[in-house]
Amino acid sequence: MGTDLNAPLGQNRKARRARRSDFRSFLGYALVSLCAATVAGLSAWSALSPDGLIHATEAPELASQGASIGETSATSGRSDAAGRRKNPLRPDGALSGAHVEEMLTNDGATVTKYTPRSREDGGPAFINVGPVRGQDPRMAALPNEDLLEDSPQGRLPITGRDGLRPMDQYARPWSGARGTRIALVVGGLGLSQTGTQRAIRDLPPEVTLAFAAAGNSLQRWMQDARRDGHEILLQVPMEPFDYPDNDPGPQALRVSLSATKNLAELHRSMGQITNYTGIMNYLGGRFLSDADALEPVMRDLGKRGLLFLDDGTSAQSLSGTLAGAFDVPHGFADIIVDGELNRGAILRKLDELERVARRNGTAIGVASAFEESVAAISEWMQEAGGRGIEFVGVSALVNDPQQK
Repeated sequence: MGTDLNAPLGQNRKARRARRSDFRSFLGYALVSLCAATVAGLSAWSALSPDGLIHATEAPELASQGASIGETSATSGRSDAAGRRKNPLRPDGALSGAHVEEMLTNDGATVTKYTPRSREDGGPAFINVGPVRGQDPRMAALPNEDLLEDSPQGRLPITGRDGLRPMDQYARPWSGARGTRIALVVGGLGLSQTGTQRAIRDLPPEVTLAFAAAGNSLQRWMQDARRDGHEILLQVPMEPFDYPDNDPGPQALRVSLSATKNLAELHRSMGQITNYTGIMNYLGGRFLSDADALEPVMRDLGKRGLLFLDDGTSAQSLSGTLAGAFDVPHGFADIIVDGELNRGAILRKLDELERVARRNGTAIGVASAFEESVAAISEWMQEAGGRGIEFVGVSALVNDPQQK
């Protein structure tokens, strides 16, 4: 019938012609095998030949890295006299302080070798990060010896040689977020053993504690407060308008005293304890309103790296003006929360403090270490924390000239 289907198996079949596609397949296989053999031969030659690797110029030293890196970048992709392409050196190797050696193989691959440079001295490497804020909690009860000087009035705070201020060293760390922030300062610690112990025990560590310079066992109470995480201030007695009927006590700064005498009294108070971020007035309406009397005090605080907190009781106070003139970190209390000593009144004042903080972003409240004040503040802070308020040490809210 003319087809293979009708022919006996293996008989009377016509021979088929070789297809062109079979020839092409054979040719492709041959070429692939030839290429593989060539690559293997070149690799073996490159590995065995002593001149198989081309060494690029070693990375420049740091002293001349600027010019060398610029020249290298400019010559990227050029060829040398022998017709071999020069590979540009990587500037990041030079900047890292390592020797960098790049090598080109004949097949175009790059091998990079990093070797550490040896330092001129054998000591450890130090990185200077500048003044730090806050203190290791494990060391919070101990002073930084570099921030103290000996004087006839005791050991006084000073700014360190590296510019570190006591205000920065002893500050309570905070989140750095720019939400609503409140600083609460409770003063009068050291005057009553029971009241001081209660305040340190019951108040949250975010509360700043102010110790009265005329108090007792101040160094021991200071250490307890610092171990519990509190930032602390020193309350210095100053002359009020109704002095001597209202006497702030011994070592008070007075308008009638000379600048030398007032500074001696100030230093006597400052030498009572260590580890405080700054000074807060106790009374002092008249003294704070007299520029001639206040100026030497502000100058001294500025040199020592301390902040000044004005309790805000005197509308005639010049503390803000003089603090700005002598680069003293300075703050004003917005509200005295326990002017009326009962729980309901204190809670209302604290609510008012919160409104001020939400309007202005920050607020500072002050109180005394009375039993009613400590209990109300502790209760209110628990609730207010749930409303998104961050409680910070007072040093975080003062106007600091170094932060401008």
